[in-house]
Amino acid sequence: VAGPAQCLGLLFQRRFLSVRQLRAMPWAELEQQLRAGPERSQCSLLAHILHQVPHNEPRSHRRHLTHPPSRFITVLPHPHESTAAEPLDELYDALARVLNEEESTQCYKSYLLPSGEAVTLSESVAIISQGTTGLVTWDAALHLAEWATENPAVFTNRTVLELGSGVGFTGLVICKTCNPKTYIFSDYHHCVLKQLTENIRLNGFTLQPETMNPAQGQEAERKESQQPKLIVAELDWGSVTEKQLLALQADVIIAADVIYDPEVTLSLTGMLQKFSTLRADRKPEIYIALTVRNPDTYHTFQAELDKAGIRWQIIPTHSNRIFLHDTQPNVTILQLFT
Repeated sequence: VAGPAQCLGLLFQRRFLSVRQLRAMPWAELEQQLRAGPERSQCSLLAHILHQVPHNEPRSHRRHLTHPPSRFITVLPHPHESTAAEPLDELYDALARVLNEEESTQCYKSYLLPSGEAVTLSESVAIISQGTTGLVTWDAALHLAEWATENPAVFTNRTVLELGSGVGFTGLVICKTCNPKTYIFSDYHHCVLKQLTENIRLNGFTLQPETMNPAQGQEAERKESQQPKLIVAELDWGSVTEKQLLALQADVIIAADVIYDPEVTLSLTGMLQKFSTLRADRKPEIYIALTVRNPDTYHTFQAELDKAGIRWQIIPTHSNRIFLHDTQPNVTILQLFT
């Protein structure tokens, strides 16, 4: 399979691995190619697309798993049937396998980088799970990661602190593409920290022993390796002290989709204000990516920044469109100055 068929297979693969909605699949293009070719090429095309999605491996080894996989496989025969071609046995064998599988509350999503490497995450299939929204990847994280790949110098050979890391998408992209010296993932919910730790290891990184004290982690000698030093820290915005923040020695602070509730906004602003008390030569660069769902919430955050004496500016829109989005959300990236 080559040419347009190969390109179509890659389109299906990217969307399948990142668990895009079914309507985002290129069904019209598939049906057009099926109708345009002879029956033999139709079967070859469907077989090629089927091989782009990892449905044949045992569940325990299947890293790129939609939930449930039948949502994709059960739809795939329909364009084929509309051409009145003979059924593809391999397709129906796959359909039978996935229909016999049990559904899971977790799914694996893989986001392909320009290098061809993937960031693979175990995420919840529900937006809210175990009392938190931190077990899924949100659109602002995708946009912040895209901006980071376009601006690697911001992170290269520097210590990066991420607030509200969630399942770890943005940080893992930065660690794989921007070569930071140290990357500190942080969150507060215990289930999120557990999932975050698993995802870091899933992507081939080695953490400092257990969930460590960030100050101790920063003082530890860096291993002789091309990989950045990775730390997972439990960080409570409401109670963190200036001394604790200084111990992190962060050169860059980032966060994505953490502006969604007035109480959370106040805690975040209060913590950011503490950075203004740090040494002048250690004040970090700060970048916050947020989806503007409610203009009032966005304006409240800006007003709180102004009250705290934190200056801000909007970062120009980046041109990199690496990751697939179900929609085109209104995402803004702010740079803050404490």
